[in-house]
This record gives sequence, C-alpha cells and structure tokens, in this order.
Amino acid sequence: MSLLKQLFLAICLFLVVAFTGSFIAGVESSRAQLLSQLRSHAQDAATALGLSMTPHVDDPAMIELMVSSIFDSGYFASIRVMRIADEQVIVERRSTTTTETVPSWFASLVNLQAQGGDALIMRGWEQVARVEVISHPQFALAKLWDSAIGSLLWLLLCGLLSAILGGWLLRTQLKPLDNMVQQAQAITRREFFTLPHVPRTPELKRVVLAMNQMVEKLKNLFAEEAARSEKLREEAYQDSLTGLANRRLFDINLANQLAVNEQNAEGYLILLRVNDLGGLNKRLGGQRTDALIAAIGEQLKRLLDQPSRANWLASRSRGGEFTLLAPGLAGEDADRLALELSDGLESLRQTGASDCTPVAHLGIAAFRPGEEVNHVISRADQALAQAQSNPSKPWERLDDFNALPSQGLNDWRNWIDEALNKSKLQLYFQPVVECADISKVLHQKVLARLLDPQGEAVAAGRFLPWIERLGWAARFDLAMLEHTLDHLAQHPYPVALSLSAATLREPDSQARMVAILKEHPQQASLMTLEIDERHLPPPAELERLSQALHDAGFKLGLQHFGGRFSLIGNLTHLGLAYLKVDGTYIRAIDQESDKRLFIEAMFRATNSIDLPLIAEMVETEGELAVLNELGIHGAMGRLIGAPAPWKA
Repeated sequence: MSLLKQLFLAICLFLVVAFTGSFIAGVESSRAQLLSQLRSHAQDAATALGLSMTPHVDDPAMIELMVSSIFDSGYFASIRVMRIADEQVIVERRSTTTTETVPSWFASLVNLQAQGGDALIMRGWEQVARVEVISHPQFALAKLWDSAIGSLLWLLLCGLLSAILGGWLLRTQLKPLDNMVQQAQAITRREFFTLPHVPRTPELKRVVLAMNQMVEKLKNLFAEEAARSEKLREEAYQDSLTGLANRRLFDINLANQLAVNEQNAEGYLILLRVNDLGGLNKRLGGQRTDALIAAIGEQLKRLLDQPSRANWLASRSRGGEFTLLAPGLAGEDADRLALELSDGLESLRQTGASDCTPVAHLGIAAFRPGEEVNHVISRADQALAQAQSNPSKPWERLDDFNALPSQGLNDWRNWIDEALNKSKLQLYFQPVVECADISKVLHQKVLARLLDPQGEAVAAGRFLPWIERLGWAARFDLAMLEHTLDHLAQHPYPVALSLSAATLREPDSQARMVAILKEHPQQASLMTLEIDERHLPPPAELERLSQALHDAGFKLGLQHFGGRFSLIGNLTHLGLAYLKVDGTYIRAIDQESDKRLFIEAMFRATNSIDLPLIAEMVETEGELAVLNELGIHGAMGRLIGAPAPWKA
C-alpha cells in the first residue's frame, strides 16, 4: 500500500477516534449541564406557579388558567397541581410532543431523562396544595443533536483539509524518492544522471546525496575503463604523429574489406609517398619535416569528414608513406579525388623543396572482395611507381578489372529506381548467437538483395555505394523497414536492421521512419534498429532519435563499434540494447594478444553497466573460443552462418 493511501487511512482513523472521543466527552459534559438546567427550569417554573397561585388557592378556574398559560409557553412534559389533604389532582396538563429533528437512536444513546421540580401553595401558614413541574428534554436533545452535527461537520472539514494538505505535503516531500526510483531505473538502462535538487528534509537529503555519490562513482569507474580501453586502442592502432591509423590497422581493414562479405564493396586503394623525405630532413630539419607529415595527415582527415566517406580509412605506414582505403569509390571519382589531394599537397610545399617535383606522388589501385591482399598492394605499388616515373602528373590509376563494363551511373540509377519502386527487394538473414552456446540464436541480422533487370540477386556490397552516390540511402532504409515489418507480421522472430547515415541526418526521413514504426506496435519487441558508430549524429539529435524509438517500443543498438571508444561515455544514457564490436578488432584475436587486451578492456567497461557485447565477423573456432573465454555475449560471422533467405 502506498504511503499516500496509508496517510489517508490514518487520517480517517484519526477522525473517527477524535470524533468518538470528542462526542463522548461533549455529550457527558453537556448531559450533566443540561440535566442541571432542566431541574432548574422545572423548579423555577414550580416556584413561580406556587407563588402566583397562593392568592387564588380557592379559585380552581384561575389555577387552571395559570397552569395552561405556563404550560403553553415552555418546554414541559407535565404540570400538575395536587391538593395535599387528599392527594386529589386539581389541575394537570401533559404533553405528548416528541422531537422529530432528533433521531430516536440518538435520544436512546444520550438517554437524557426529564427532570422535575415542586412548590407548595399556602393559605397563610397552612399547606393547601403542591405544584409538580416536569421539564421536557426535547429542547436539550435538539441542542445536543445540533452540537453533535456541528462537531461532526467541523471534524470532517478538518479531515478533508488535512487529507488534501497532507497528500500535497507528502507528494512534495516524497518527490525525491520518485526521482531516486527513476535514477535507479536509469542505472539499469545504463544511464547515469545525478539529482540536481537536494531536499531539505535531513533524512531524504542523506539518501539523495548517497545516491548521487554512487552514480558519480559508477560514472567515474566507467570513464576510467573507457579511457583505459581508448588508450590501448590508440597505442595499438594509431600513429602518434598524425593521429591517423597505423600500418597495422590498415592491414586489418584491408584484409576485412577484401573478405567475401555481404556488405563489402569494390573500391580503390591510394598510396601516397612524400618525395625525397631524407633530403627534406637534411634541408628543413626534423621538426619542419614532421610538421609537413602532420599537415598531410590533416589533409587526409579532412577528406574523411564527409558522411559518405565514414567507412574510409586513412593511415600512415611509415616515414612519408600514407594510404587511403576507399571502398565504394568509382573510377571517375577516384580521379577527381586524386586531383583534389594533389592540389592540397602542393599548398603544403616547404621552402627548400624542389619546385619542379611534386610534394608527393599517388598510386591508385582498384580492388574488389575476394582478392588477395598482396595482389592489391602490388597493384598500388605499381601505380605509384608509374606516377613517379611520369613527370606530367603526380598520380596514376590502375584497373586490372572492370566489374560492370556496360553499366554506368545512369544504368545503376534506372534499375535501382525500378527495384525500389516495384519492391524487387529480397531479405536475407544472418544469425547472431550466444558465444557460450551457438545453438541459442539471439536474433537475425537483416540484409538486402536487389533484383537486377535479369532477375539476379545483387549483394549489398555492389549496389549500396551507388545508392549512396544517388542520394537514395534514406529511401532504401524505409523500403527495408517496411519489408522487414511485413516479414515480422508473418514470422515473429527477433531481428536487427541497420540504418544508414542519411536517415540519421535527415529529419524528414527520421519522422517518416518513426511514423511507420508507430503503426506497428505489435512488432516493436521483435526489432532492434542499429546505427553505425561511424555515422553517429550530434548527441542532441541522437538522444531525440533514441527517445522516439523507445517511445514507439523499439530498441536501439550500435554496430561496427570500437574505432571511437571514447564516445561510450556519451552513449550510456541512450539505453542501448547492445554493442556490436567491429570485426577489425575480432580478426585473429586468438593470435594477437593486443587485440585480446583491447576487447578485454572494452568488456570490463561495458560489463560495469550491464551492456552486452556482440562480436562481428567471427570466422574461426579460435576466435570464438577466445570471445567465449572473455565473456562476450554474442557473435556473428561466417563461422556462425552465412546470410540466407528465411527458412520457415
């Protein structure tokens, strides 16, 4: 029972006890007083009649007139005049009047008896007659009843006011308890916030301060683990001079990009080499040369600022050698990018460098999933060598294959538009399982195939770059969402669906998506929407999106996580369902101890707030065994199961 109900019942019980006690005490006090008044009233009337009748003791008519006059003007039960000698009644008047305003039960409860008085009528010194007067208690009962009703109404009014004021006061005083309940529930949702208003009540103040201290402690512990994990990641995968990825992270990403994967796309690898780095060191000094290398790193970082390039990777291999991995980049776009990069590099020309030689040369090589890593790097090295031997331009592009020689942008636009308009879209599903027991499926990851004009299913890695280039990513997301909701209506099973950066950036697309979700509350518990760590919107927009999804009943997850682990502190209040760790940090984790240390630190940080981790791109039994040993909750990848149509 709530405190408010307990207070209400306590007030009611108090009123009953108070009214009962007050009534009994008041009735007893009033009863004694009224009895005294009734006796006095009767005696006064008898004395007055006795004195008035003395001159008319022998006139019965006058005696009767006096008795009637007194009887009719007062509250009397009876008035009787008796002759003393023979006890004969001379005159008698009685009343049968009852008090209609007083309930019989009240009269019985009070039991206010009639009181009498008497006086003698004299003839000289002789006692001739006796007057007996009995007062009727109806007047006293009526007064006592009115007093009881007044007391009851007053107590009820006081009780009502006490209940209202007490309820308001209780709600006000106990509001910090409600806030603490919300604070505790937020902790279970991996959200940490302190209560800004500390109550003045000492008892509640101590509790609120203790809760705030606990939350701050949890936040600090989590921040420490996040900082430790971020430091490990930087030491293992980041170049200290430029802040770009190092050669190790580049090798891992290139290997992952060349793996045959549902979402891997063709693209280009760009090698950048600064000319005569040793000569620059001698002519300019180490400090200015380092500044040049850092400036080149900033140029590459600016190239990655565009949302469509969030999955690109810029790295510094060693010395003056840089790489740019650009999946989804088309040939003509690669030429424009090389020209833009060359112009930017020329603006960094240092005094003392040769004016006739470019600051750096670029080698551009195409790649596609399924190729060997060394083949792609050899092709890029060959392109770089050709660029260095060609004084006419500082870059060279090599394409040893042409994926779709007959299809250009217009061809892709036409058939993608037709596929989306005519719902030529197929859903594929990839299982996500528990690491401890791969027979337990957590959910199915939803992937897409588009049917080309010949009716063949095209993997996402081939058409997604073109969809991004055409600006139809949000349109594709909505089509996938509708297809997935239709699938869930027929096959209710937990699924996860990715959202593109365009949907996160465009308010109209978000509004349409949320409207569609609200129309399907039955499927809310079965769907988790995933956003890419590389495509996160600003914190305020992300919080609004998270709140809208939670209001609609759907869950939110984060995929490809790990590249910006420092962001984890800003994500705790979103109530994420899970984090999917990028496959870059999972590949060969059983063979590379630093990856294991990084994932272990990540697990400690997320486990402290009960946030599950799911590993992406698990390819070997050794990787799965290490993940299970570390306590990672789930896994997905080719080892677990390849994408396939739904099997009923």
